[in-house]
Amino acid sequence: MEAQSDLYRYDADDKMTLIMDQRSAIKELNSGQDPVRFKTDKRELSLQIKNVKNLAGKEIPRFSNLSDGSIITLFDKTPYPVHKHDVVCPHFIELKWANGCNFDCAWCYLNGTLRFRPMKKKPYLKNENKIINHVRSFLKQYEIPSLLNSGELSDSLVFEGNGCALSKLIIPEFKKQKKHKLLILTKSANVKGILESNSQKQVIVSFSINAFEVAGQWEKKAPTPRQRINAAKKLYDAGYEVRFRIDPIVPIEGWEKGYKQLIDYLFSKVKPERITIGSLRGLQSTINNCEDKSWVEYLDDSSNWGKKISFEKRYSMYRTIIDYLKDEHGFTDVGLCKETVEMWKELGMDWRGVRCNCGL
Repeated sequence: MEAQSDLYRYDADDKMTLIMDQRSAIKELNSGQDPVRFKTDKRELSLQIKNVKNLAGKEIPRFSNLSDGSIITLFDKTPYPVHKHDVVCPHFIELKWANGCNFDCAWCYLNGTLRFRPMKKKPYLKNENKIINHVRSFLKQYEIPSLLNSGELSDSLVFEGNGCALSKLIIPEFKKQKKHKLLILTKSANVKGILESNSQKQVIVSFSINAFEVAGQWEKKAPTPRQRINAAKKLYDAGYEVRFRIDPIVPIEGWEKGYKQLIDYLFSKVKPERITIGSLRGLQSTINNCEDKSWVEYLDDSSNWGKKISFEKRYSMYRTIIDYLKDEHGFTDVGLCKETVEMWKELGMDWRGVRCNCGL
């Protein structure tokens, strides 16, 4: 099949691809073609960009996917929030290099997300050559500085120490450039590979933590929150940007004391760059496919993002934690995860200017 102009050619799968630089592709996008695919030369994999409404309500050109989207793609499952019950979640770029996790937290959404795979949520590494090819192509061609989240469908450190480590496979590719950064999201305490990589300028590490009693009951196979925080301290002391997710907050008896105790221990070790908080929630598919359902008793409200804790309880927990962070530790860089417009407003927070875990 012949190209229709000097700008176009057909790939082997008969999909038209623009051969141009990114600026020219954005011009095509602004002129009415949406989405637009481009690549800088015939050897590269093509990237797709499209117009996306950001939380400020402005349509902007955004990366959508690379090649078939199986490795690097935009997470845009949450539509722009319009109503008060709509969930606020900024779109972010996923690096889907692996699936699954061994920590077996009771409420893990992978129980539902990966339910159709023969191995369920048993850790699975995608083809290494394909991963490297896709990562290199993105880093070389996409010009807008971006953060790639490597921990959405797996724990980012799931393969550390067994020959398929992210620190050996993917971090070296990021170290070859200075524009883009890699987000490592984990419950692991095995940070040896990250420390040895000396990738402070290209890597951000975010630890998911929970109150000690909550973690002991529902995150039994994961390192303890103290172990995770101590691992974070090693990275912090070495000059890495460290973030935390306190999520999911669970209103167990004595929750207020438990989360304040967690926060005090955290700040005795580390001064985080930002903290994102979220409350217990569960899609029906997650609930149906988890073994330990004892946590479900705390879910007494429904939303367009599954079952949640009631609005009043969530507000009380958020207000308590946000105020404690500010009053006791002088910390105010806090975001909410998977929360509604109504909750952001009730807390007096600007959801349009959110700086949460998955963004630069």
